[in-house]
Amino acid sequence: MFDDLSQVKRRYEELAYRMTTPEAMNDPAAYAAMMREYKELTPLVEAYCSYTALQKEVDEEKALLDAPTEDAAFNDMVQQELRENWQKLEGLEQKIRLLLLPKDANDEKSIIMEIRAGAGGEEAALFAHSLHRMYTMYAARQNWACSVISLNETELGGVKEITFSIEGPGVYSRLKFESGVHRVQRVPETETQGRIHTSTATVAVMPEAEEVELELNPKDLRIDTFRSSGAGGQHINKTSSAIRVTHLPTGMVVECQDQRSQRENKEQALKVLRSRLLQQKQEAYDQEYNAKRQSQVGSGDRSERIRTYNFPQGRVSDHRINPRICQIPDHLSRRGDPHRTVVQIDQIQDTVLRISVVVIVIIRILLGGLAFRIFCRHYHKIHVPVCRKFHDPIGKFLFFLL
Repeated sequence: MFDDLSQVKRRYEELAYRMTTPEAMNDPAAYAAMMREYKELTPLVEAYCSYTALQKEVDEEKALLDAPTEDAAFNDMVQQELRENWQKLEGLEQKIRLLLLPKDANDEKSIIMEIRAGAGGEEAALFAHSLHRMYTMYAARQNWACSVISLNETELGGVKEITFSIEGPGVYSRLKFESGVHRVQRVPETETQGRIHTSTATVAVMPEAEEVELELNPKDLRIDTFRSSGAGGQHINKTSSAIRVTHLPTGMVVECQDQRSQRENKEQALKVLRSRLLQQKQEAYDQEYNAKRQSQVGSGDRSERIRTYNFPQGRVSDHRINPRICQIPDHLSRRGDPHRTVVQIDQIQDTVLRISVVVIVIIRILLGGLAFRIFCRHYHKIHVPVCRKFHDPIGKFLFFLL
């Protein structure tokens, strides 16, 4: 069924050999390209090798059953192994088909994630903060590196907007479907009457931007020479040292006549042309990037949600494929999902905060009592003789306290 994969296996073995040659070691760019291709082919080749080995076992077991022996127990054992191997073979076929599907060119890239508070005011900012912590803890569990690029916090600990990067292998392939409007239904921390509020936060997931590179093809250039004008002496005015470079695909024209020689003017004109084309390409890339980001997040309205987190019912619903996960705390505890960790950390932080407030109040009471006792002792030491003589009621009261 997968006979053509033998060519892929030969390519895999060829890459393994070429990476050990001195020529590959001396060319870092070529070595990196071969390493990427080798890494992409590894799971497919491993699955194919397992498939061929298992197919050989199935053929041998079929041959044994075609010529059965008199031992019935042995025949039953062979049939049992054949059934198990058939199941394994079907699983490997499905795995290979999935590996043969065309991949997104950005799947192996790192990402830039943007989370913004949507509808809901301060509660939306708190929800955006929870989403950020959920993704960062998930990244930590996958051994990915996170770093905050920009952050706009609120007074209550939420975030109006946060941009951060997640670096690691295959990050975009795992998180690219998280982009969209996330909706939460819960009783906010700012709610005093116990009412359930609905808030949103937008998530944008973009592959890591690469440096825009530009190569000028000489066939796309028309270079004309002409005499320079203006001051500069006899040499400039009487020789064709000025250069006009026209980029045929875009129609962009650059002239340079400031230098004394034609070669210098040509180098300067090409440098200016390259810079302008690079800026034009970068602007086009930025427009495409912004358009893609805007298509992901939409307007942030509650009706544009892709997922709803319902805390009172313990339910998470994905509105794109319509699955509903109920009893979410138990489910997440089995999976070790980072969102449950976020909830647990919130509860722990609330408990620690309350304990800290109680401890601070007790310390203040003790310090106030200590200061009062010191004052009383000082008053008693100085004024007790006078108090006893004149029967001062304040002195008698302080003497009673001590």
